[in-house]
Amino acid sequence: MGKPLLQFTKKGIYCAAARVYLDPWQPVDKALITHGHADHSRWGHKNYITQHDNVPIIKHRLGDINVSGMAHGENLLINNVKFSFHPAGHIPGSSQIRVEHKDEVWVFTGDYKTEDDGISTPYQPVKCDTFITECTFGLPAFKWQSQSQVMEDVNIWCAQNHADGKTSVLFAYSLGKAQRLIKHLDTSQMKIYCHGAVFKMTEVLRELIDFPPTYLITKETTKEELAGNIVVAPPSAHGSPWIRKMVPYVTASASGWMAFRGARRRRAIDKGFVLSDHCDWDGLLDSIDATGCENVITTHGYQDIFARYLREHKGLNAISERTQYEGENLNESENMDSQDEVKSSNTNFSSSK
Repeated sequence: MGKPLLQFTKKGIYCAAARVYLDPWQPVDKALITHGHADHSRWGHKNYITQHDNVPIIKHRLGDINVSGMAHGENLLINNVKFSFHPAGHIPGSSQIRVEHKDEVWVFTGDYKTEDDGISTPYQPVKCDTFITECTFGLPAFKWQSQSQVMEDVNIWCAQNHADGKTSVLFAYSLGKAQRLIKHLDTSQMKIYCHGAVFKMTEVLRELIDFPPTYLITKETTKEELAGNIVVAPPSAHGSPWIRKMVPYVTASASGWMAFRGARRRRAIDKGFVLSDHCDWDGLLDSIDATGCENVITTHGYQDIFARYLREHKGLNAISERTQYEGENLNESENMDSQDEVKSSNTNFSSSK
């Protein structure tokens, strides 16, 4: 039996027939990149190929790189291997990568979600023989509310803080989650101020997406200007000297990990909103069904448990592989919660799809 079309190597996912890598984690000559998050698009490759919308994102993050862009659905032929990018719905500019060679089709998802968030090109299932899927939230315990429900809760929370004269500080990843919040925040009574990392990335994406006005927080920004308004900042800003000028403020985090018991308390924040840029349990299963695949390779997340479920309950040829992709980060305390959910899920598969 020959080597698989895509192999998991010490440098990343490798297509030997075309001599290219997909989202490699060590420097290579030619890299096809699914999206702009740091665990998938790393510095040091000689040549980057990605979807058009992701080009300005990774150039902003990585600096002076040799990068070319392709449209969704456009074919790239390398040594008789056909590659194409297809919407992943994860964040703006995110894509799955379809690989076809000798009547064999593989799809690598990168990170993805199935709900239309209003800023990313919505996820599109791609038929394939082998599906390489993330499973960041690959447990039955993870079932998301709709974005509209979550954002209604976020806006009610902000409005109450505004009425109390307090600044609403929302922590979210500077690429993707932050812009998702900004797009859907109610600005009828409040302004949106941003940490520098969020502001700069939003300005990059403003060429592609219609956002409400945002204001950069500088040394000259006063507490009086911020009072009663909204601040969007990366999680790293929490507890830093930077946040002191927000007083009086109330904090919140938008993350899938807010579904964990105790996550809000352990992150020392006042409010948690369960909002993820990854599939929940049902989204993962529905996506796999839609591909019509026979083989599944699970990567970052609960890959071993999820692969076992797919074998035992879906009849698929499923295995897990280790990568250096991170998904949404857990801190040490939340990882303990994670183990509790794993133990519970081991006995709850019978009620799942």
